[in-house]
Amino acid sequence: MQVVKAEIIAIGDELLYGQIVDTNSHWISQELDLMGMKVVRKTTVGDNRKDILTAFAEAEKRADLVLITGGLGPTQDDLTKPLLAEHFDCEILEVPEAVEAITAFFKRRGREMTPLNILQGHLPACCTYVPNEVGTAPGMWFERNGTYWMSMPGVPHEMKKLMKDFVLPKLPSLFTLPVIFHKVIKTVGIGESWLADLIKDWENALPEHIRLAYLPSLGHVKLRLTGFGDDKSQLEQEIDQHIKVILPTIGKYVYGYNEETLETAIGKLLKQNGKTVALAESCSGGYISHLVSSVAGCSAYYMGSVVPYHNQFKEKVLGVKAETLRNHGAVSEETVREMAEGVRHLYGADFGLSSSGIAGPDGGSEEKPVGTVWISCAGKGFTEAKKLQLTQDRMLNIQLTGVAVLNLLRICINQNNK
Repeated sequence: MQVVKAEIIAIGDELLYGQIVDTNSHWISQELDLMGMKVVRKTTVGDNRKDILTAFAEAEKRADLVLITGGLGPTQDDLTKPLLAEHFDCEILEVPEAVEAITAFFKRRGREMTPLNILQGHLPACCTYVPNEVGTAPGMWFERNGTYWMSMPGVPHEMKKLMKDFVLPKLPSLFTLPVIFHKVIKTVGIGESWLADLIKDWENALPEHIRLAYLPSLGHVKLRLTGFGDDKSQLEQEIDQHIKVILPTIGKYVYGYNEETLETAIGKLLKQNGKTVALAESCSGGYISHLVSSVAGCSAYYMGSVVPYHNQFKEKVLGVKAETLRNHGAVSEETVREMAEGVRHLYGADFGLSSSGIAGPDGGSEEKPVGTVWISCAGKGFTEAKKLQLTQDRMLNIQLTGVAVLNLLRICINQNNK
């Protein structure tokens, strides 16, 4: 089956200056990949006539589909529309339907239109007008020499609306697309190289039409299995069977699949077991509580949190002994154990979690350098503690602590549910 090639062109000086992150291209690539289209190039171009025209000419030579975002505003620095008209050698004319839609958009919001806004309803005569229901810059669809083009606003929610409503539904009628099926295994608590070593024999035994990719992220490693074929249902069954083969080897590190996050997986575990949790966060400053409470329905298992940054509150609120702090310090196994036990008792929760460490960039010592973090999980009849040696970066240390604490809770739930 012939590969259908797509190219994405993101236009705007603000992207090159780093003032705005191009999330559009990332999202578009994911959607096209799910449909079996291959993105062969992503180009970011500033607001420069020559550079934009060059990008258009080069894209037309190699792509079956060209998707353009940005440069459709009403001001003079927005060059996409006039340069598309130049590239396709056609004039710009008023499209009454587009002007009417823009007028109605402003009226609904109680705002006055300017002559520049009206000009957004003037489009290249050679394009198909695509209404933008959530903004003022219309989409523009072009066809020439077997290549299809779509120009969309750079505002993410406007671009996504046009993609979902117009572009993606149109593609199957234009191209013969292969069937591609992805399934992602989410793991935590094991590094990429160790995981790769564990599963190397299984990986080498995968058939040619199923590919494995390692996708490491902050504290996690995702294993993405991608199947290529003609029958989606058959691919799904086949990939599930391969996953069943490897689960006995890596199961203790697996917390979920596809879009599931560690915090949603934790929520499911707590609900399934009818358990509750409370948190005492020092160095993580409430970050873990934010993760837990970001899950809808968390009130069924999340009791509350304390952020006892200063030692006096570790004593007064959580009941950490003064001699513990004096003899061992706030960043110690003894202190986090008492913090976890104290917050569990304070909220009457089944599990108490705690963190205390030196997030940085200052405050470290030879004995306890920056990145030293202790975490703990207390439950009925047990208290587990673990030492982490993290980085010199404060925010990174907070995020890694969050992953480690939630994973410790996951392990404790599973171990104590046997």
